[in-house]
Amino acid sequence: MGIFEDVLLNAKAVVGTVGKKAGEVVDISKLKLAAADLKSELSQKYQLLGRITFEEMTTGKDYSKNKEEIAGKIRELKEHLESVNDMIAVSKKKIKCGFCGAYNSKGAVFCNNCGEKLVNDSEDQDHMSPDDVIDFTEDNFADDDLL
Repeated sequence: MGIFEDVLLNAKAVVGTVGKKAGEVVDISKLKLAAADLKSELSQKYQLLGRITFEEMTTGKDYSKNKEEIAGKIRELKEHLESVNDMIAVSKKKIKCGFCGAYNSKGAVFCNNCGEKLVNDSEDQDHMSPDDVIDFTEDNFADDDLL
């Protein structure tokens, strides 16, 4: 009976590890989907800004208030995208260079991009879960959110 119990315990440990890894893959996938949605929304805002700017140039009308509103949404989307990218990097055991913003492996001492000394303080930071990111994105950036 001892061998059977050992096999059963080892199988449970393997299943637990596989389940945890699968959960991490799902979380990263959710974050990547949220990032793709944010990039798409950013692209739409940039296109809208370009159309309004062209309209302003060709008609002589003043659309500065509309452009400022769109620019504000672009800034907000970019900040949120950066946050999602940071969460993806943390999930993949990467750290972000405080100088140039490049992502590096967690054990790196110096940035692979700029050579700056890296500070590894990602364990101390609180992050939103991937589900919270998706909920936030859906609640704040609807598909019909164009001005």
